[in-house]
Amino acid sequence: MIAALITSKGQITIPKKVRQSLHLHVGDKVGFEISGNNEAIIKPITKTAAEVFGMLHKPDMKVVSVEEMNKAITEKHKKF
Repeated sequence: MIAALITSKGQITIPKKVRQSLHLHVGDKVGFEISGNNEAIIKPITKTAAEVFGMLHKPDMKVVSVEEMNKAITEKHKKF
């Protein structure tokens, strides 16, 4: 079992091993499910499409159409 201390404000630091296992990063949200056995399960809350929209966009990126993307993917797979 991995342990963490609760601060006087009711906060905990999620241990590194747990963060790595759950693929958690700064700014991620987690949820808690409480079972009938006085146990809590911590789960990462996945982001919605609206929250991640535009994250991969860079101002200097070339705009390409879906057709161009599909063509590039097809050509890349031909190499394998």
